[in-house]
Amino acid sequence: MDHFSTDRLTAERLREDHLADLVALHHDAEVSRYLGGVRTPEVTKAYLATNMAHWDQHGFGLWTVRAKDGAFAGRAGIRHILVDDVDEIEIAYAFKREFWGQGFASEIATALTDIGLLQLALPSLIGIVYIGNAASRRVLEKSNYLLERSTNRHGNDVVIYRIRR
Repeated sequence: MDHFSTDRLTAERLREDHLADLVALHHDAEVSRYLGGVRTPEVTKAYLATNMAHWDQHGFGLWTVRAKDGAFAGRAGIRHILVDDVDEIEIAYAFKREFWGQGFASEIATALTDIGLLQLALPSLIGIVYIGNAASRRVLEKSNYLLERSTNRHGNDVVIYRIRR
């Protein structure tokens, strides 16, 4: 599952040569506002290495996402994550600002959910959203995720949404 496509996006497995695009994405303060803050290039490089290792260990992970014209749009994926000492599998997505408000997050969330539940046959998926991120909450709700609970993650108040197979 190194590649997949939606109506308007293509996704490919994360690779080392995606570092420059990720650095630019993570350096945008508006994009990173709900991702834990702006990341230095060094932190993004470590993030890339961790997520490439996730692929090697689990056979799925993060993809870079491009518009059909080839322009880098963001990143999205399915990954293991520890939440309140429980190993969960989350969907995650982040898009460059010029791709906001056009339904791309909903499009990728639907694709990730189908991949996770149907192709990978995972029992459930979660989405972790900062309390104030109304747009991302709407994306998950439109993708039929149900609000499960609130918690605190790395000092931030977040909500956990879940969908089951």
